[in-house]
Amino acid sequence: MRIVLSICLVIIFCFSTGCVNTTQSPKTDPYALPNIVIIYTDDLGFGDLSCYNAESKYKTPRIDQLAAEGIRFTDAHSPSTICSPSRYGLFSGQQIYRATGRGGGAFEGPSGPSYLRPGTLTLGDILKEQGYRTGIFGKWHVGLSWFDKDGKRLGGGFKNTELIDYEKSTPLIDGPQARGFDESFITPNCPTTDPLYCYIENGMVLEPADRRHDRSALPNLGGKWRWDNDEGMRPENYTFVGADQLFYDKMKAFVVDHESKQPEQPFLAVLSTQIAHAPVLTEEKYRGLTDAGPRGDFLLELDAIVGQVMDLLEEMGIDDNTIVMFNADNGPETLHTIWMRQDYDHDAAGGWRGMKRDGWEGGHRVPFMVRWPSRIPAGQVSEQMTNTTDIMATLASVTGYTLPDEAATDSFDMLPAMIGTQPEGESIRPHLLTQSFRGEFQLRVGDWKYLDHMGSGGNDYVKSPSMQPFALPEKEPDATGQLYHLGKDPGETTNLFFKEAERRKQMQALLEQLRGKSGRSAPTGRVPIGVENIPVIEP
Repeated sequence: MRIVLSICLVIIFCFSTGCVNTTQSPKTDPYALPNIVIIYTDDLGFGDLSCYNAESKYKTPRIDQLAAEGIRFTDAHSPSTICSPSRYGLFSGQQIYRATGRGGGAFEGPSGPSYLRPGTLTLGDILKEQGYRTGIFGKWHVGLSWFDKDGKRLGGGFKNTELIDYEKSTPLIDGPQARGFDESFITPNCPTTDPLYCYIENGMVLEPADRRHDRSALPNLGGKWRWDNDEGMRPENYTFVGADQLFYDKMKAFVVDHESKQPEQPFLAVLSTQIAHAPVLTEEKYRGLTDAGPRGDFLLELDAIVGQVMDLLEEMGIDDNTIVMFNADNGPETLHTIWMRQDYDHDAAGGWRGMKRDGWEGGHRVPFMVRWPSRIPAGQVSEQMTNTTDIMATLASVTGYTLPDEAATDSFDMLPAMIGTQPEGESIRPHLLTQSFRGEFQLRVGDWKYLDHMGSGGNDYVKSPSMQPFALPEKEPDATGQLYHLGKDPGETTNLFFKEAERRKQMQALLEQLRGKSGRSAPTGRVPIGVENIPVIEP
């Protein structure tokens, strides 16, 4: 009787968990949940990769390979034109104003608390619920809570880093471990730019920042590329040159350990790079390898690290059923863009107007590519309009997770575009929101783009001498916003605010609905596709 009961329980378990093939291992079962690697880069412009920019002054062969072996999006956008709000969008599937009511700045010093407030469903949360082991390695920068000796929460500013009581502050109450990640090795802010400089592993500071950093100890490549390395508190053992190699090594250790101990369990690994954020601190072995100066060499270093990721997956035999996503948090930094244009005739913004912080396309149109050999057909180039926030709904769809309506409210499922089931010419997104440096909104509907502000929304092209050469005359100085048709005017040169008044009013009304009355821009009732329903590509 007990034997019969046991057999019945096994049968019930298999049906309830979707068992279809008990003879295959996870590495060979085409219906196993895929591993996921997200490479999230910093200040990387649309024109910074040779697969996007035919006139690039250097090559990025491994990233180009990643694009060629999957799908490359040409109309992809970061949620914000600065880093911290965009990272909130990656982890939450939402625009920053859902958390703050408006915009959001980048954190410096020990400022917090996290934009990812308690109760916010995160990417790590949903994948853990689906059985994943989750890890993040590199730049965190969505805010952390630090406390002084009296238990008072510290605000921003470099001086406050000297007041941190590390015993009272750790384990971190709002770090990765509290936001859906099993393992982490992170820096709180930009790894080589903004103090607080320190390493945090699994919620604990490895070595307190107890001494002042001296930037003169770092190489100043080309006499200027050390720009934006701030002096402040750091520990004795801290890596500025080669930061991303360290982050990759930590990610590799996570993957290797995971696969050796529990290969039947899928994993999520986020590699959050410092490249191409200022300062440019290229490792010595990459210096002089391109004809595009220190920043060109820096991008070659990033390319090599992406190659290491791809080689690791292949060597471990998990390449075929691993999703690799490559994305950026905003467009290229201002001085970087200017110097690359002036010194090397290389346009990091890829021909688009604007740069980091701007609401024009150059501030938020970024590279995005996805590779999944067993499911995503190679060689695709997609014009689908998409946002970093869509990563959350897309991965929920892959793994069969039903997103509640109150979560990831700006996240659309882009999986149909990736696997080739979206009808040609049909947009998954009816609209797209982005936010510039000051939190001001930009709205896309097809080729139409409305900016709910005058000027760039970020950089000052009037008062800044370095920006003045890139200023364009405003043909409608009495307008309170900007309206462009990107199909006819991709450079955003002719403001149609008054000439297309009806279109502008429609977009203003839609913007008001999306950012206020509806509380969301994504649809309700999102139904995941599930890996078992995705066609398998035979090798």
